[in-house]
Amino acid sequence: MSAPGRNPILPSSPCPLGTPVSSGRLTEVGGPLIGLGDLLGVPGRVGVTGSDWSYPLPPPQDLCSQEVPLSMVAAPSDDPHCPQWRSNCLSPTEEQEWDNGQPERAILEEPLKDRPLEEEALVDKIRTMSVLEKNVVLDTIHHCIKEQTQLIGKEVADTGIQELLAPLNLELKQPLEKTFLFHVFGLILRETADQELVRRHLADLLELSHQSSSQREGIAETVGIVSSSHLQAVWALLEHLGRTRFLRTAFTSPECPQPDPDRHWRWVSSTYLLCYGQMALHTREQILPWVDNVISRMVYYFSCSCYDNILKTSFLLAAIMLTKALRQEDGTQSYKFTQIPDLIQCLLRILQKEPNFLATLFRQKVILVIVKLSSLRPSLKPVVKSQILQTCLQTLFVLPPGERLKSCLPPLDSAPDVLCGCLPYLLGFPHSLEPSAPRGPARVGADILLPWVSWGRPRLGALWAVAVASCGPSGAPRPAEKALYKKSMQALDLLLQSFLSENKSMDEMCFLLQHMEPWLLSDKSHERKRAAQTTFLLLQYTVDYVTLTEEATPSLLGHQLGLLALLWRDKDPVTRSHSRQSIYLLLQLLIQQKGSTEQFILLNKMKNFEAKAHRQSEKKCYNVVKALNRSLTVAQHTQLVLTLVERLGSRSQPQCDLASQLLLLLLEESRVKREQVAEILQGLFQELSSVMFKGVLQTMMKVVTVLGTQYTQETVEVILSLCHPSERQVLLLWKALAGSSKLARRVLTLLYVKLKVRPAGKLLRLSQPAELISLLALGTIYELLYTREYKATVRWAFAGLLVGLLTQLRYLFELGAADGISDYEEDVLEVQPLSPCRTCLEALKGLFWTTNYWEVFAHLKLLRGWELFEHLETYTEGVTLLARAMAHYDCEVKAVLGQAVISLKSSEERDNIVAILIITEFLNSQELTQYVSRRTVDSFLSLGLNHPNQLVRAMSLKGLSSTLMHPTKVVLLRGQLAGLLDRFGKPEPKDLMGLMEILGDILHRLGTQGVGAASLKMAQHLLPLFEDEQAPVRGGAISLFGDVLHSGGRKYRPELKTVAFQALVPLLLHLADPCPDVATHTKLTFLRCAILLKWEFRKELFGKLAWGHGLGAENDIFIYTVRRQCPPGHRARRPGRRMEACTLGGLWEWA
Repeated sequence: MSAPGRNPILPSSPCPLGTPVSSGRLTEVGGPLIGLGDLLGVPGRVGVTGSDWSYPLPPPQDLCSQEVPLSMVAAPSDDPHCPQWRSNCLSPTEEQEWDNGQPERAILEEPLKDRPLEEEALVDKIRTMSVLEKNVVLDTIHHCIKEQTQLIGKEVADTGIQELLAPLNLELKQPLEKTFLFHVFGLILRETADQELVRRHLADLLELSHQSSSQREGIAETVGIVSSSHLQAVWALLEHLGRTRFLRTAFTSPECPQPDPDRHWRWVSSTYLLCYGQMALHTREQILPWVDNVISRMVYYFSCSCYDNILKTSFLLAAIMLTKALRQEDGTQSYKFTQIPDLIQCLLRILQKEPNFLATLFRQKVILVIVKLSSLRPSLKPVVKSQILQTCLQTLFVLPPGERLKSCLPPLDSAPDVLCGCLPYLLGFPHSLEPSAPRGPARVGADILLPWVSWGRPRLGALWAVAVASCGPSGAPRPAEKALYKKSMQALDLLLQSFLSENKSMDEMCFLLQHMEPWLLSDKSHERKRAAQTTFLLLQYTVDYVTLTEEATPSLLGHQLGLLALLWRDKDPVTRSHSRQSIYLLLQLLIQQKGSTEQFILLNKMKNFEAKAHRQSEKKCYNVVKALNRSLTVAQHTQLVLTLVERLGSRSQPQCDLASQLLLLLLEESRVKREQVAEILQGLFQELSSVMFKGVLQTMMKVVTVLGTQYTQETVEVILSLCHPSERQVLLLWKALAGSSKLARRVLTLLYVKLKVRPAGKLLRLSQPAELISLLALGTIYELLYTREYKATVRWAFAGLLVGLLTQLRYLFELGAADGISDYEEDVLEVQPLSPCRTCLEALKGLFWTTNYWEVFAHLKLLRGWELFEHLETYTEGVTLLARAMAHYDCEVKAVLGQAVISLKSSEERDNIVAILIITEFLNSQELTQYVSRRTVDSFLSLGLNHPNQLVRAMSLKGLSSTLMHPTKVVLLRGQLAGLLDRFGKPEPKDLMGLMEILGDILHRLGTQGVGAASLKMAQHLLPLFEDEQAPVRGGAISLFGDVLHSGGRKYRPELKTVAFQALVPLLLHLADPCPDVATHTKLTFLRCAILLKWEFRKELFGKLAWGHGLGAENDIFIYTVRRQCPPGHRARRPGRRMEACTLGGLWEWA
């Protein structure tokens, strides 16, 4: 007979039977299983032809993870409409059969090491029997068992078997029990040397029906006894029957319907599972090289059979027997068992199918088996341990809360689990797991795994009656339910402690606690309570009994501390207490690793303080937070902070408030490290959209302010990288950085510096210009211009922002990124993304509007000067016009001049161009001489004469030739002006357009010196030209009139106001001039008159002039003109009526 390892289908055992395994050496047994599904022609179909056989076997690396269609198969007497939870309980008929047959009792009735004297005597008698006598006895026993199977409930005459057994001198009970017959049958075959006889009788025995539980258990016991002497023969027989019998009953259809209750082979897979378990028990040390093969068969039969209560129970019993066999052998730790994870996967599947109530100890039994299996070599991989933890926590934590355990139970007319109360005896766990023992840290050591002892199983019916009788008052959980829950949770504690004992490190501790996270964050109070209690017990056990061997500082520990801290305000007092104590224990473990005496003393003081100040819970928590800042590493502190940040968007306001307050305290109490800023800000930004409570949002903004104060540059850089500046959420972070004037100035200064980071065009990818840091800074500045919190700061940084924006616009032109700058429409309400150039131009316009320098904005708007900035060819003209308007309205001349001088000394050509254009126009400002001397101006203008750029040289030369640098030119220009004015007195002056152009140039060049009294004369000459037939003349006269009003100086301002008042009516009428250019010049001059006359609603008037259309706008302009002002020199009680009368009289005269 060949060894089972030679089987062509299933794996071979590389270690033959009888081969010794040296102690202390790891020997890997088993190999990769050959997928039996590969032998099938069509997946999912079963075909049996002659002696060939094949059936789908899951891959060896994931034997149980493969989904196999299972259904709940009931016992023969089960109701086909029985609910699924009943799969954990036997029906009354099955319970009666179970009691009658004493199921599985013979498995471990007595220790293997001490055989009873009666059995020794029986074995001695059997050895004296001849082969013929043995054969006759075996045939008779087989016939008797077969008759008892066919006539269940009826007495069968057994006189023949008694006569055959008479020579053995046994004291037999009447009638003979079937269990005894199976036992004798196995002993006889065990003592038989004829292999063929063994195979024949075992094959006949396995052909019997597998419906009865006593039949299955008896067959399994017989197989186990025989395998102790004929292991290879038994193995080969089971392999053969698996091919020929099991495949005929497995997977009769994809849906695996409930089979016929009278079918002969219905539960054959359960029999085979028990057989493998019994083989493991009886073969003792021989089974070690075969363990992986045994497990692979167990996994296969479990995975390929329809799931029901009997299959589940049989598999668990087989796993228990295998576990016991491995634990009893001293050489177990010298082997590596590669199929253990697959066996555990099947056990986890059983847990996953358990109903959501607690009526039996099945959960506890499965977990305890897993505890023992996990201690075998090799150690379980983290992914397997993670699956174990997730499944065990899921099956226990989702159970109903304690007060609802009774109400969620099934009807009491169902029997309990078939193994209820047996596992503590089967696995030898101490009586500390009994219901009377309080739940606490169970020690893992020699006292946990006690020697096997004899035990007698109470009848299940009586046990169930006791459980029913122990029910408490209505609404309160029965003691039985409490006991079940405590034992199940103690098994979970033991599992966690076992994992930690195998790897005594802080990393393993964090790995275990990591699986508590979803339960600590659960919305259900009882789930949080269970998770907090389990965490506390694990930590308490670690502190009391475990010495962590590795000095590790996993960052994940900070995350777990944060989760526990978030339970400080839980509505359940037990949860609150356990969360606080867990944090103390974690801190104690950290301090023990560091060996810091000072921190240990501080921790003890905190514990004493907690005991004394029970009512001051908030103060206790804050003291713990301070201790956390001192004890955690940077990575742990970061994880703690991020955990608190993640809960800011919770729907629970108490938890959100606690998270925000703890977060602020953590950052205020201790300065964070530079490398933490990015992660914290990114976490805050991600939670902004989900924050539901105003107070939490305000606290978040304080946190951003704290970060910005500590690390302004890093904070600005991180916020710039979060998203596009136009996003509403990121604007909240920028507002938070304006918490103080000093911080806001630092932020805007950094943005200005980022704006100046302009790489050369050759180094850029033009397809992705948005990646430029200068563009991000530009977009942010544009948004902050309209942010109320930054209004004062923008005014403070006006000069730098102006020069920076002008230079940035030219830089974008140089990059060729001017696409879309002319597509912008002001009167369209739909928000559209702006191109980089358009953003820069709009920021430039917004800078004047938001800082209340609206006159400069209006000046360029009415002259269509902003349009000059849309093209590189007219860019220079636009800067010149802007600088001239600023000089005209004295807009930050001193600050902008200083910034321009700095830019003039820059190494960048674009900076020099912008600077020289501004400086040249500012030389005509009336206030320039107050800020800078002529000598200083001469010095920095001279720098531009040698500049490589032609424009810079030309503008420098122009500035050096100004009236400011050559005062003698003032007398010459004024004399030339007087002669030109005389030409207006002629009846028909020639070339009026050329004359007005020359006069305008002289006015501009005189600048600060002004024209004095000549301005009045010039204004009088220009008024009649308002009605000239030629549109260019009308437009030129109206435009020059506005310049004249400004050039008269303060001395002649009252007289000029009178002239301006006289021009209001003509200007009002020319607002509707048929020539668009004339109307445009009229709007600007009309506004300049309103500014000179100091009208009250000048800004509103500009709005109507610039963007108003139709009769409505014209009516508003007329109202502003008529009803709000009084002529200069008059003091009337009702100036509105006086003005109205004057204006109406003028309109009548013009009409």
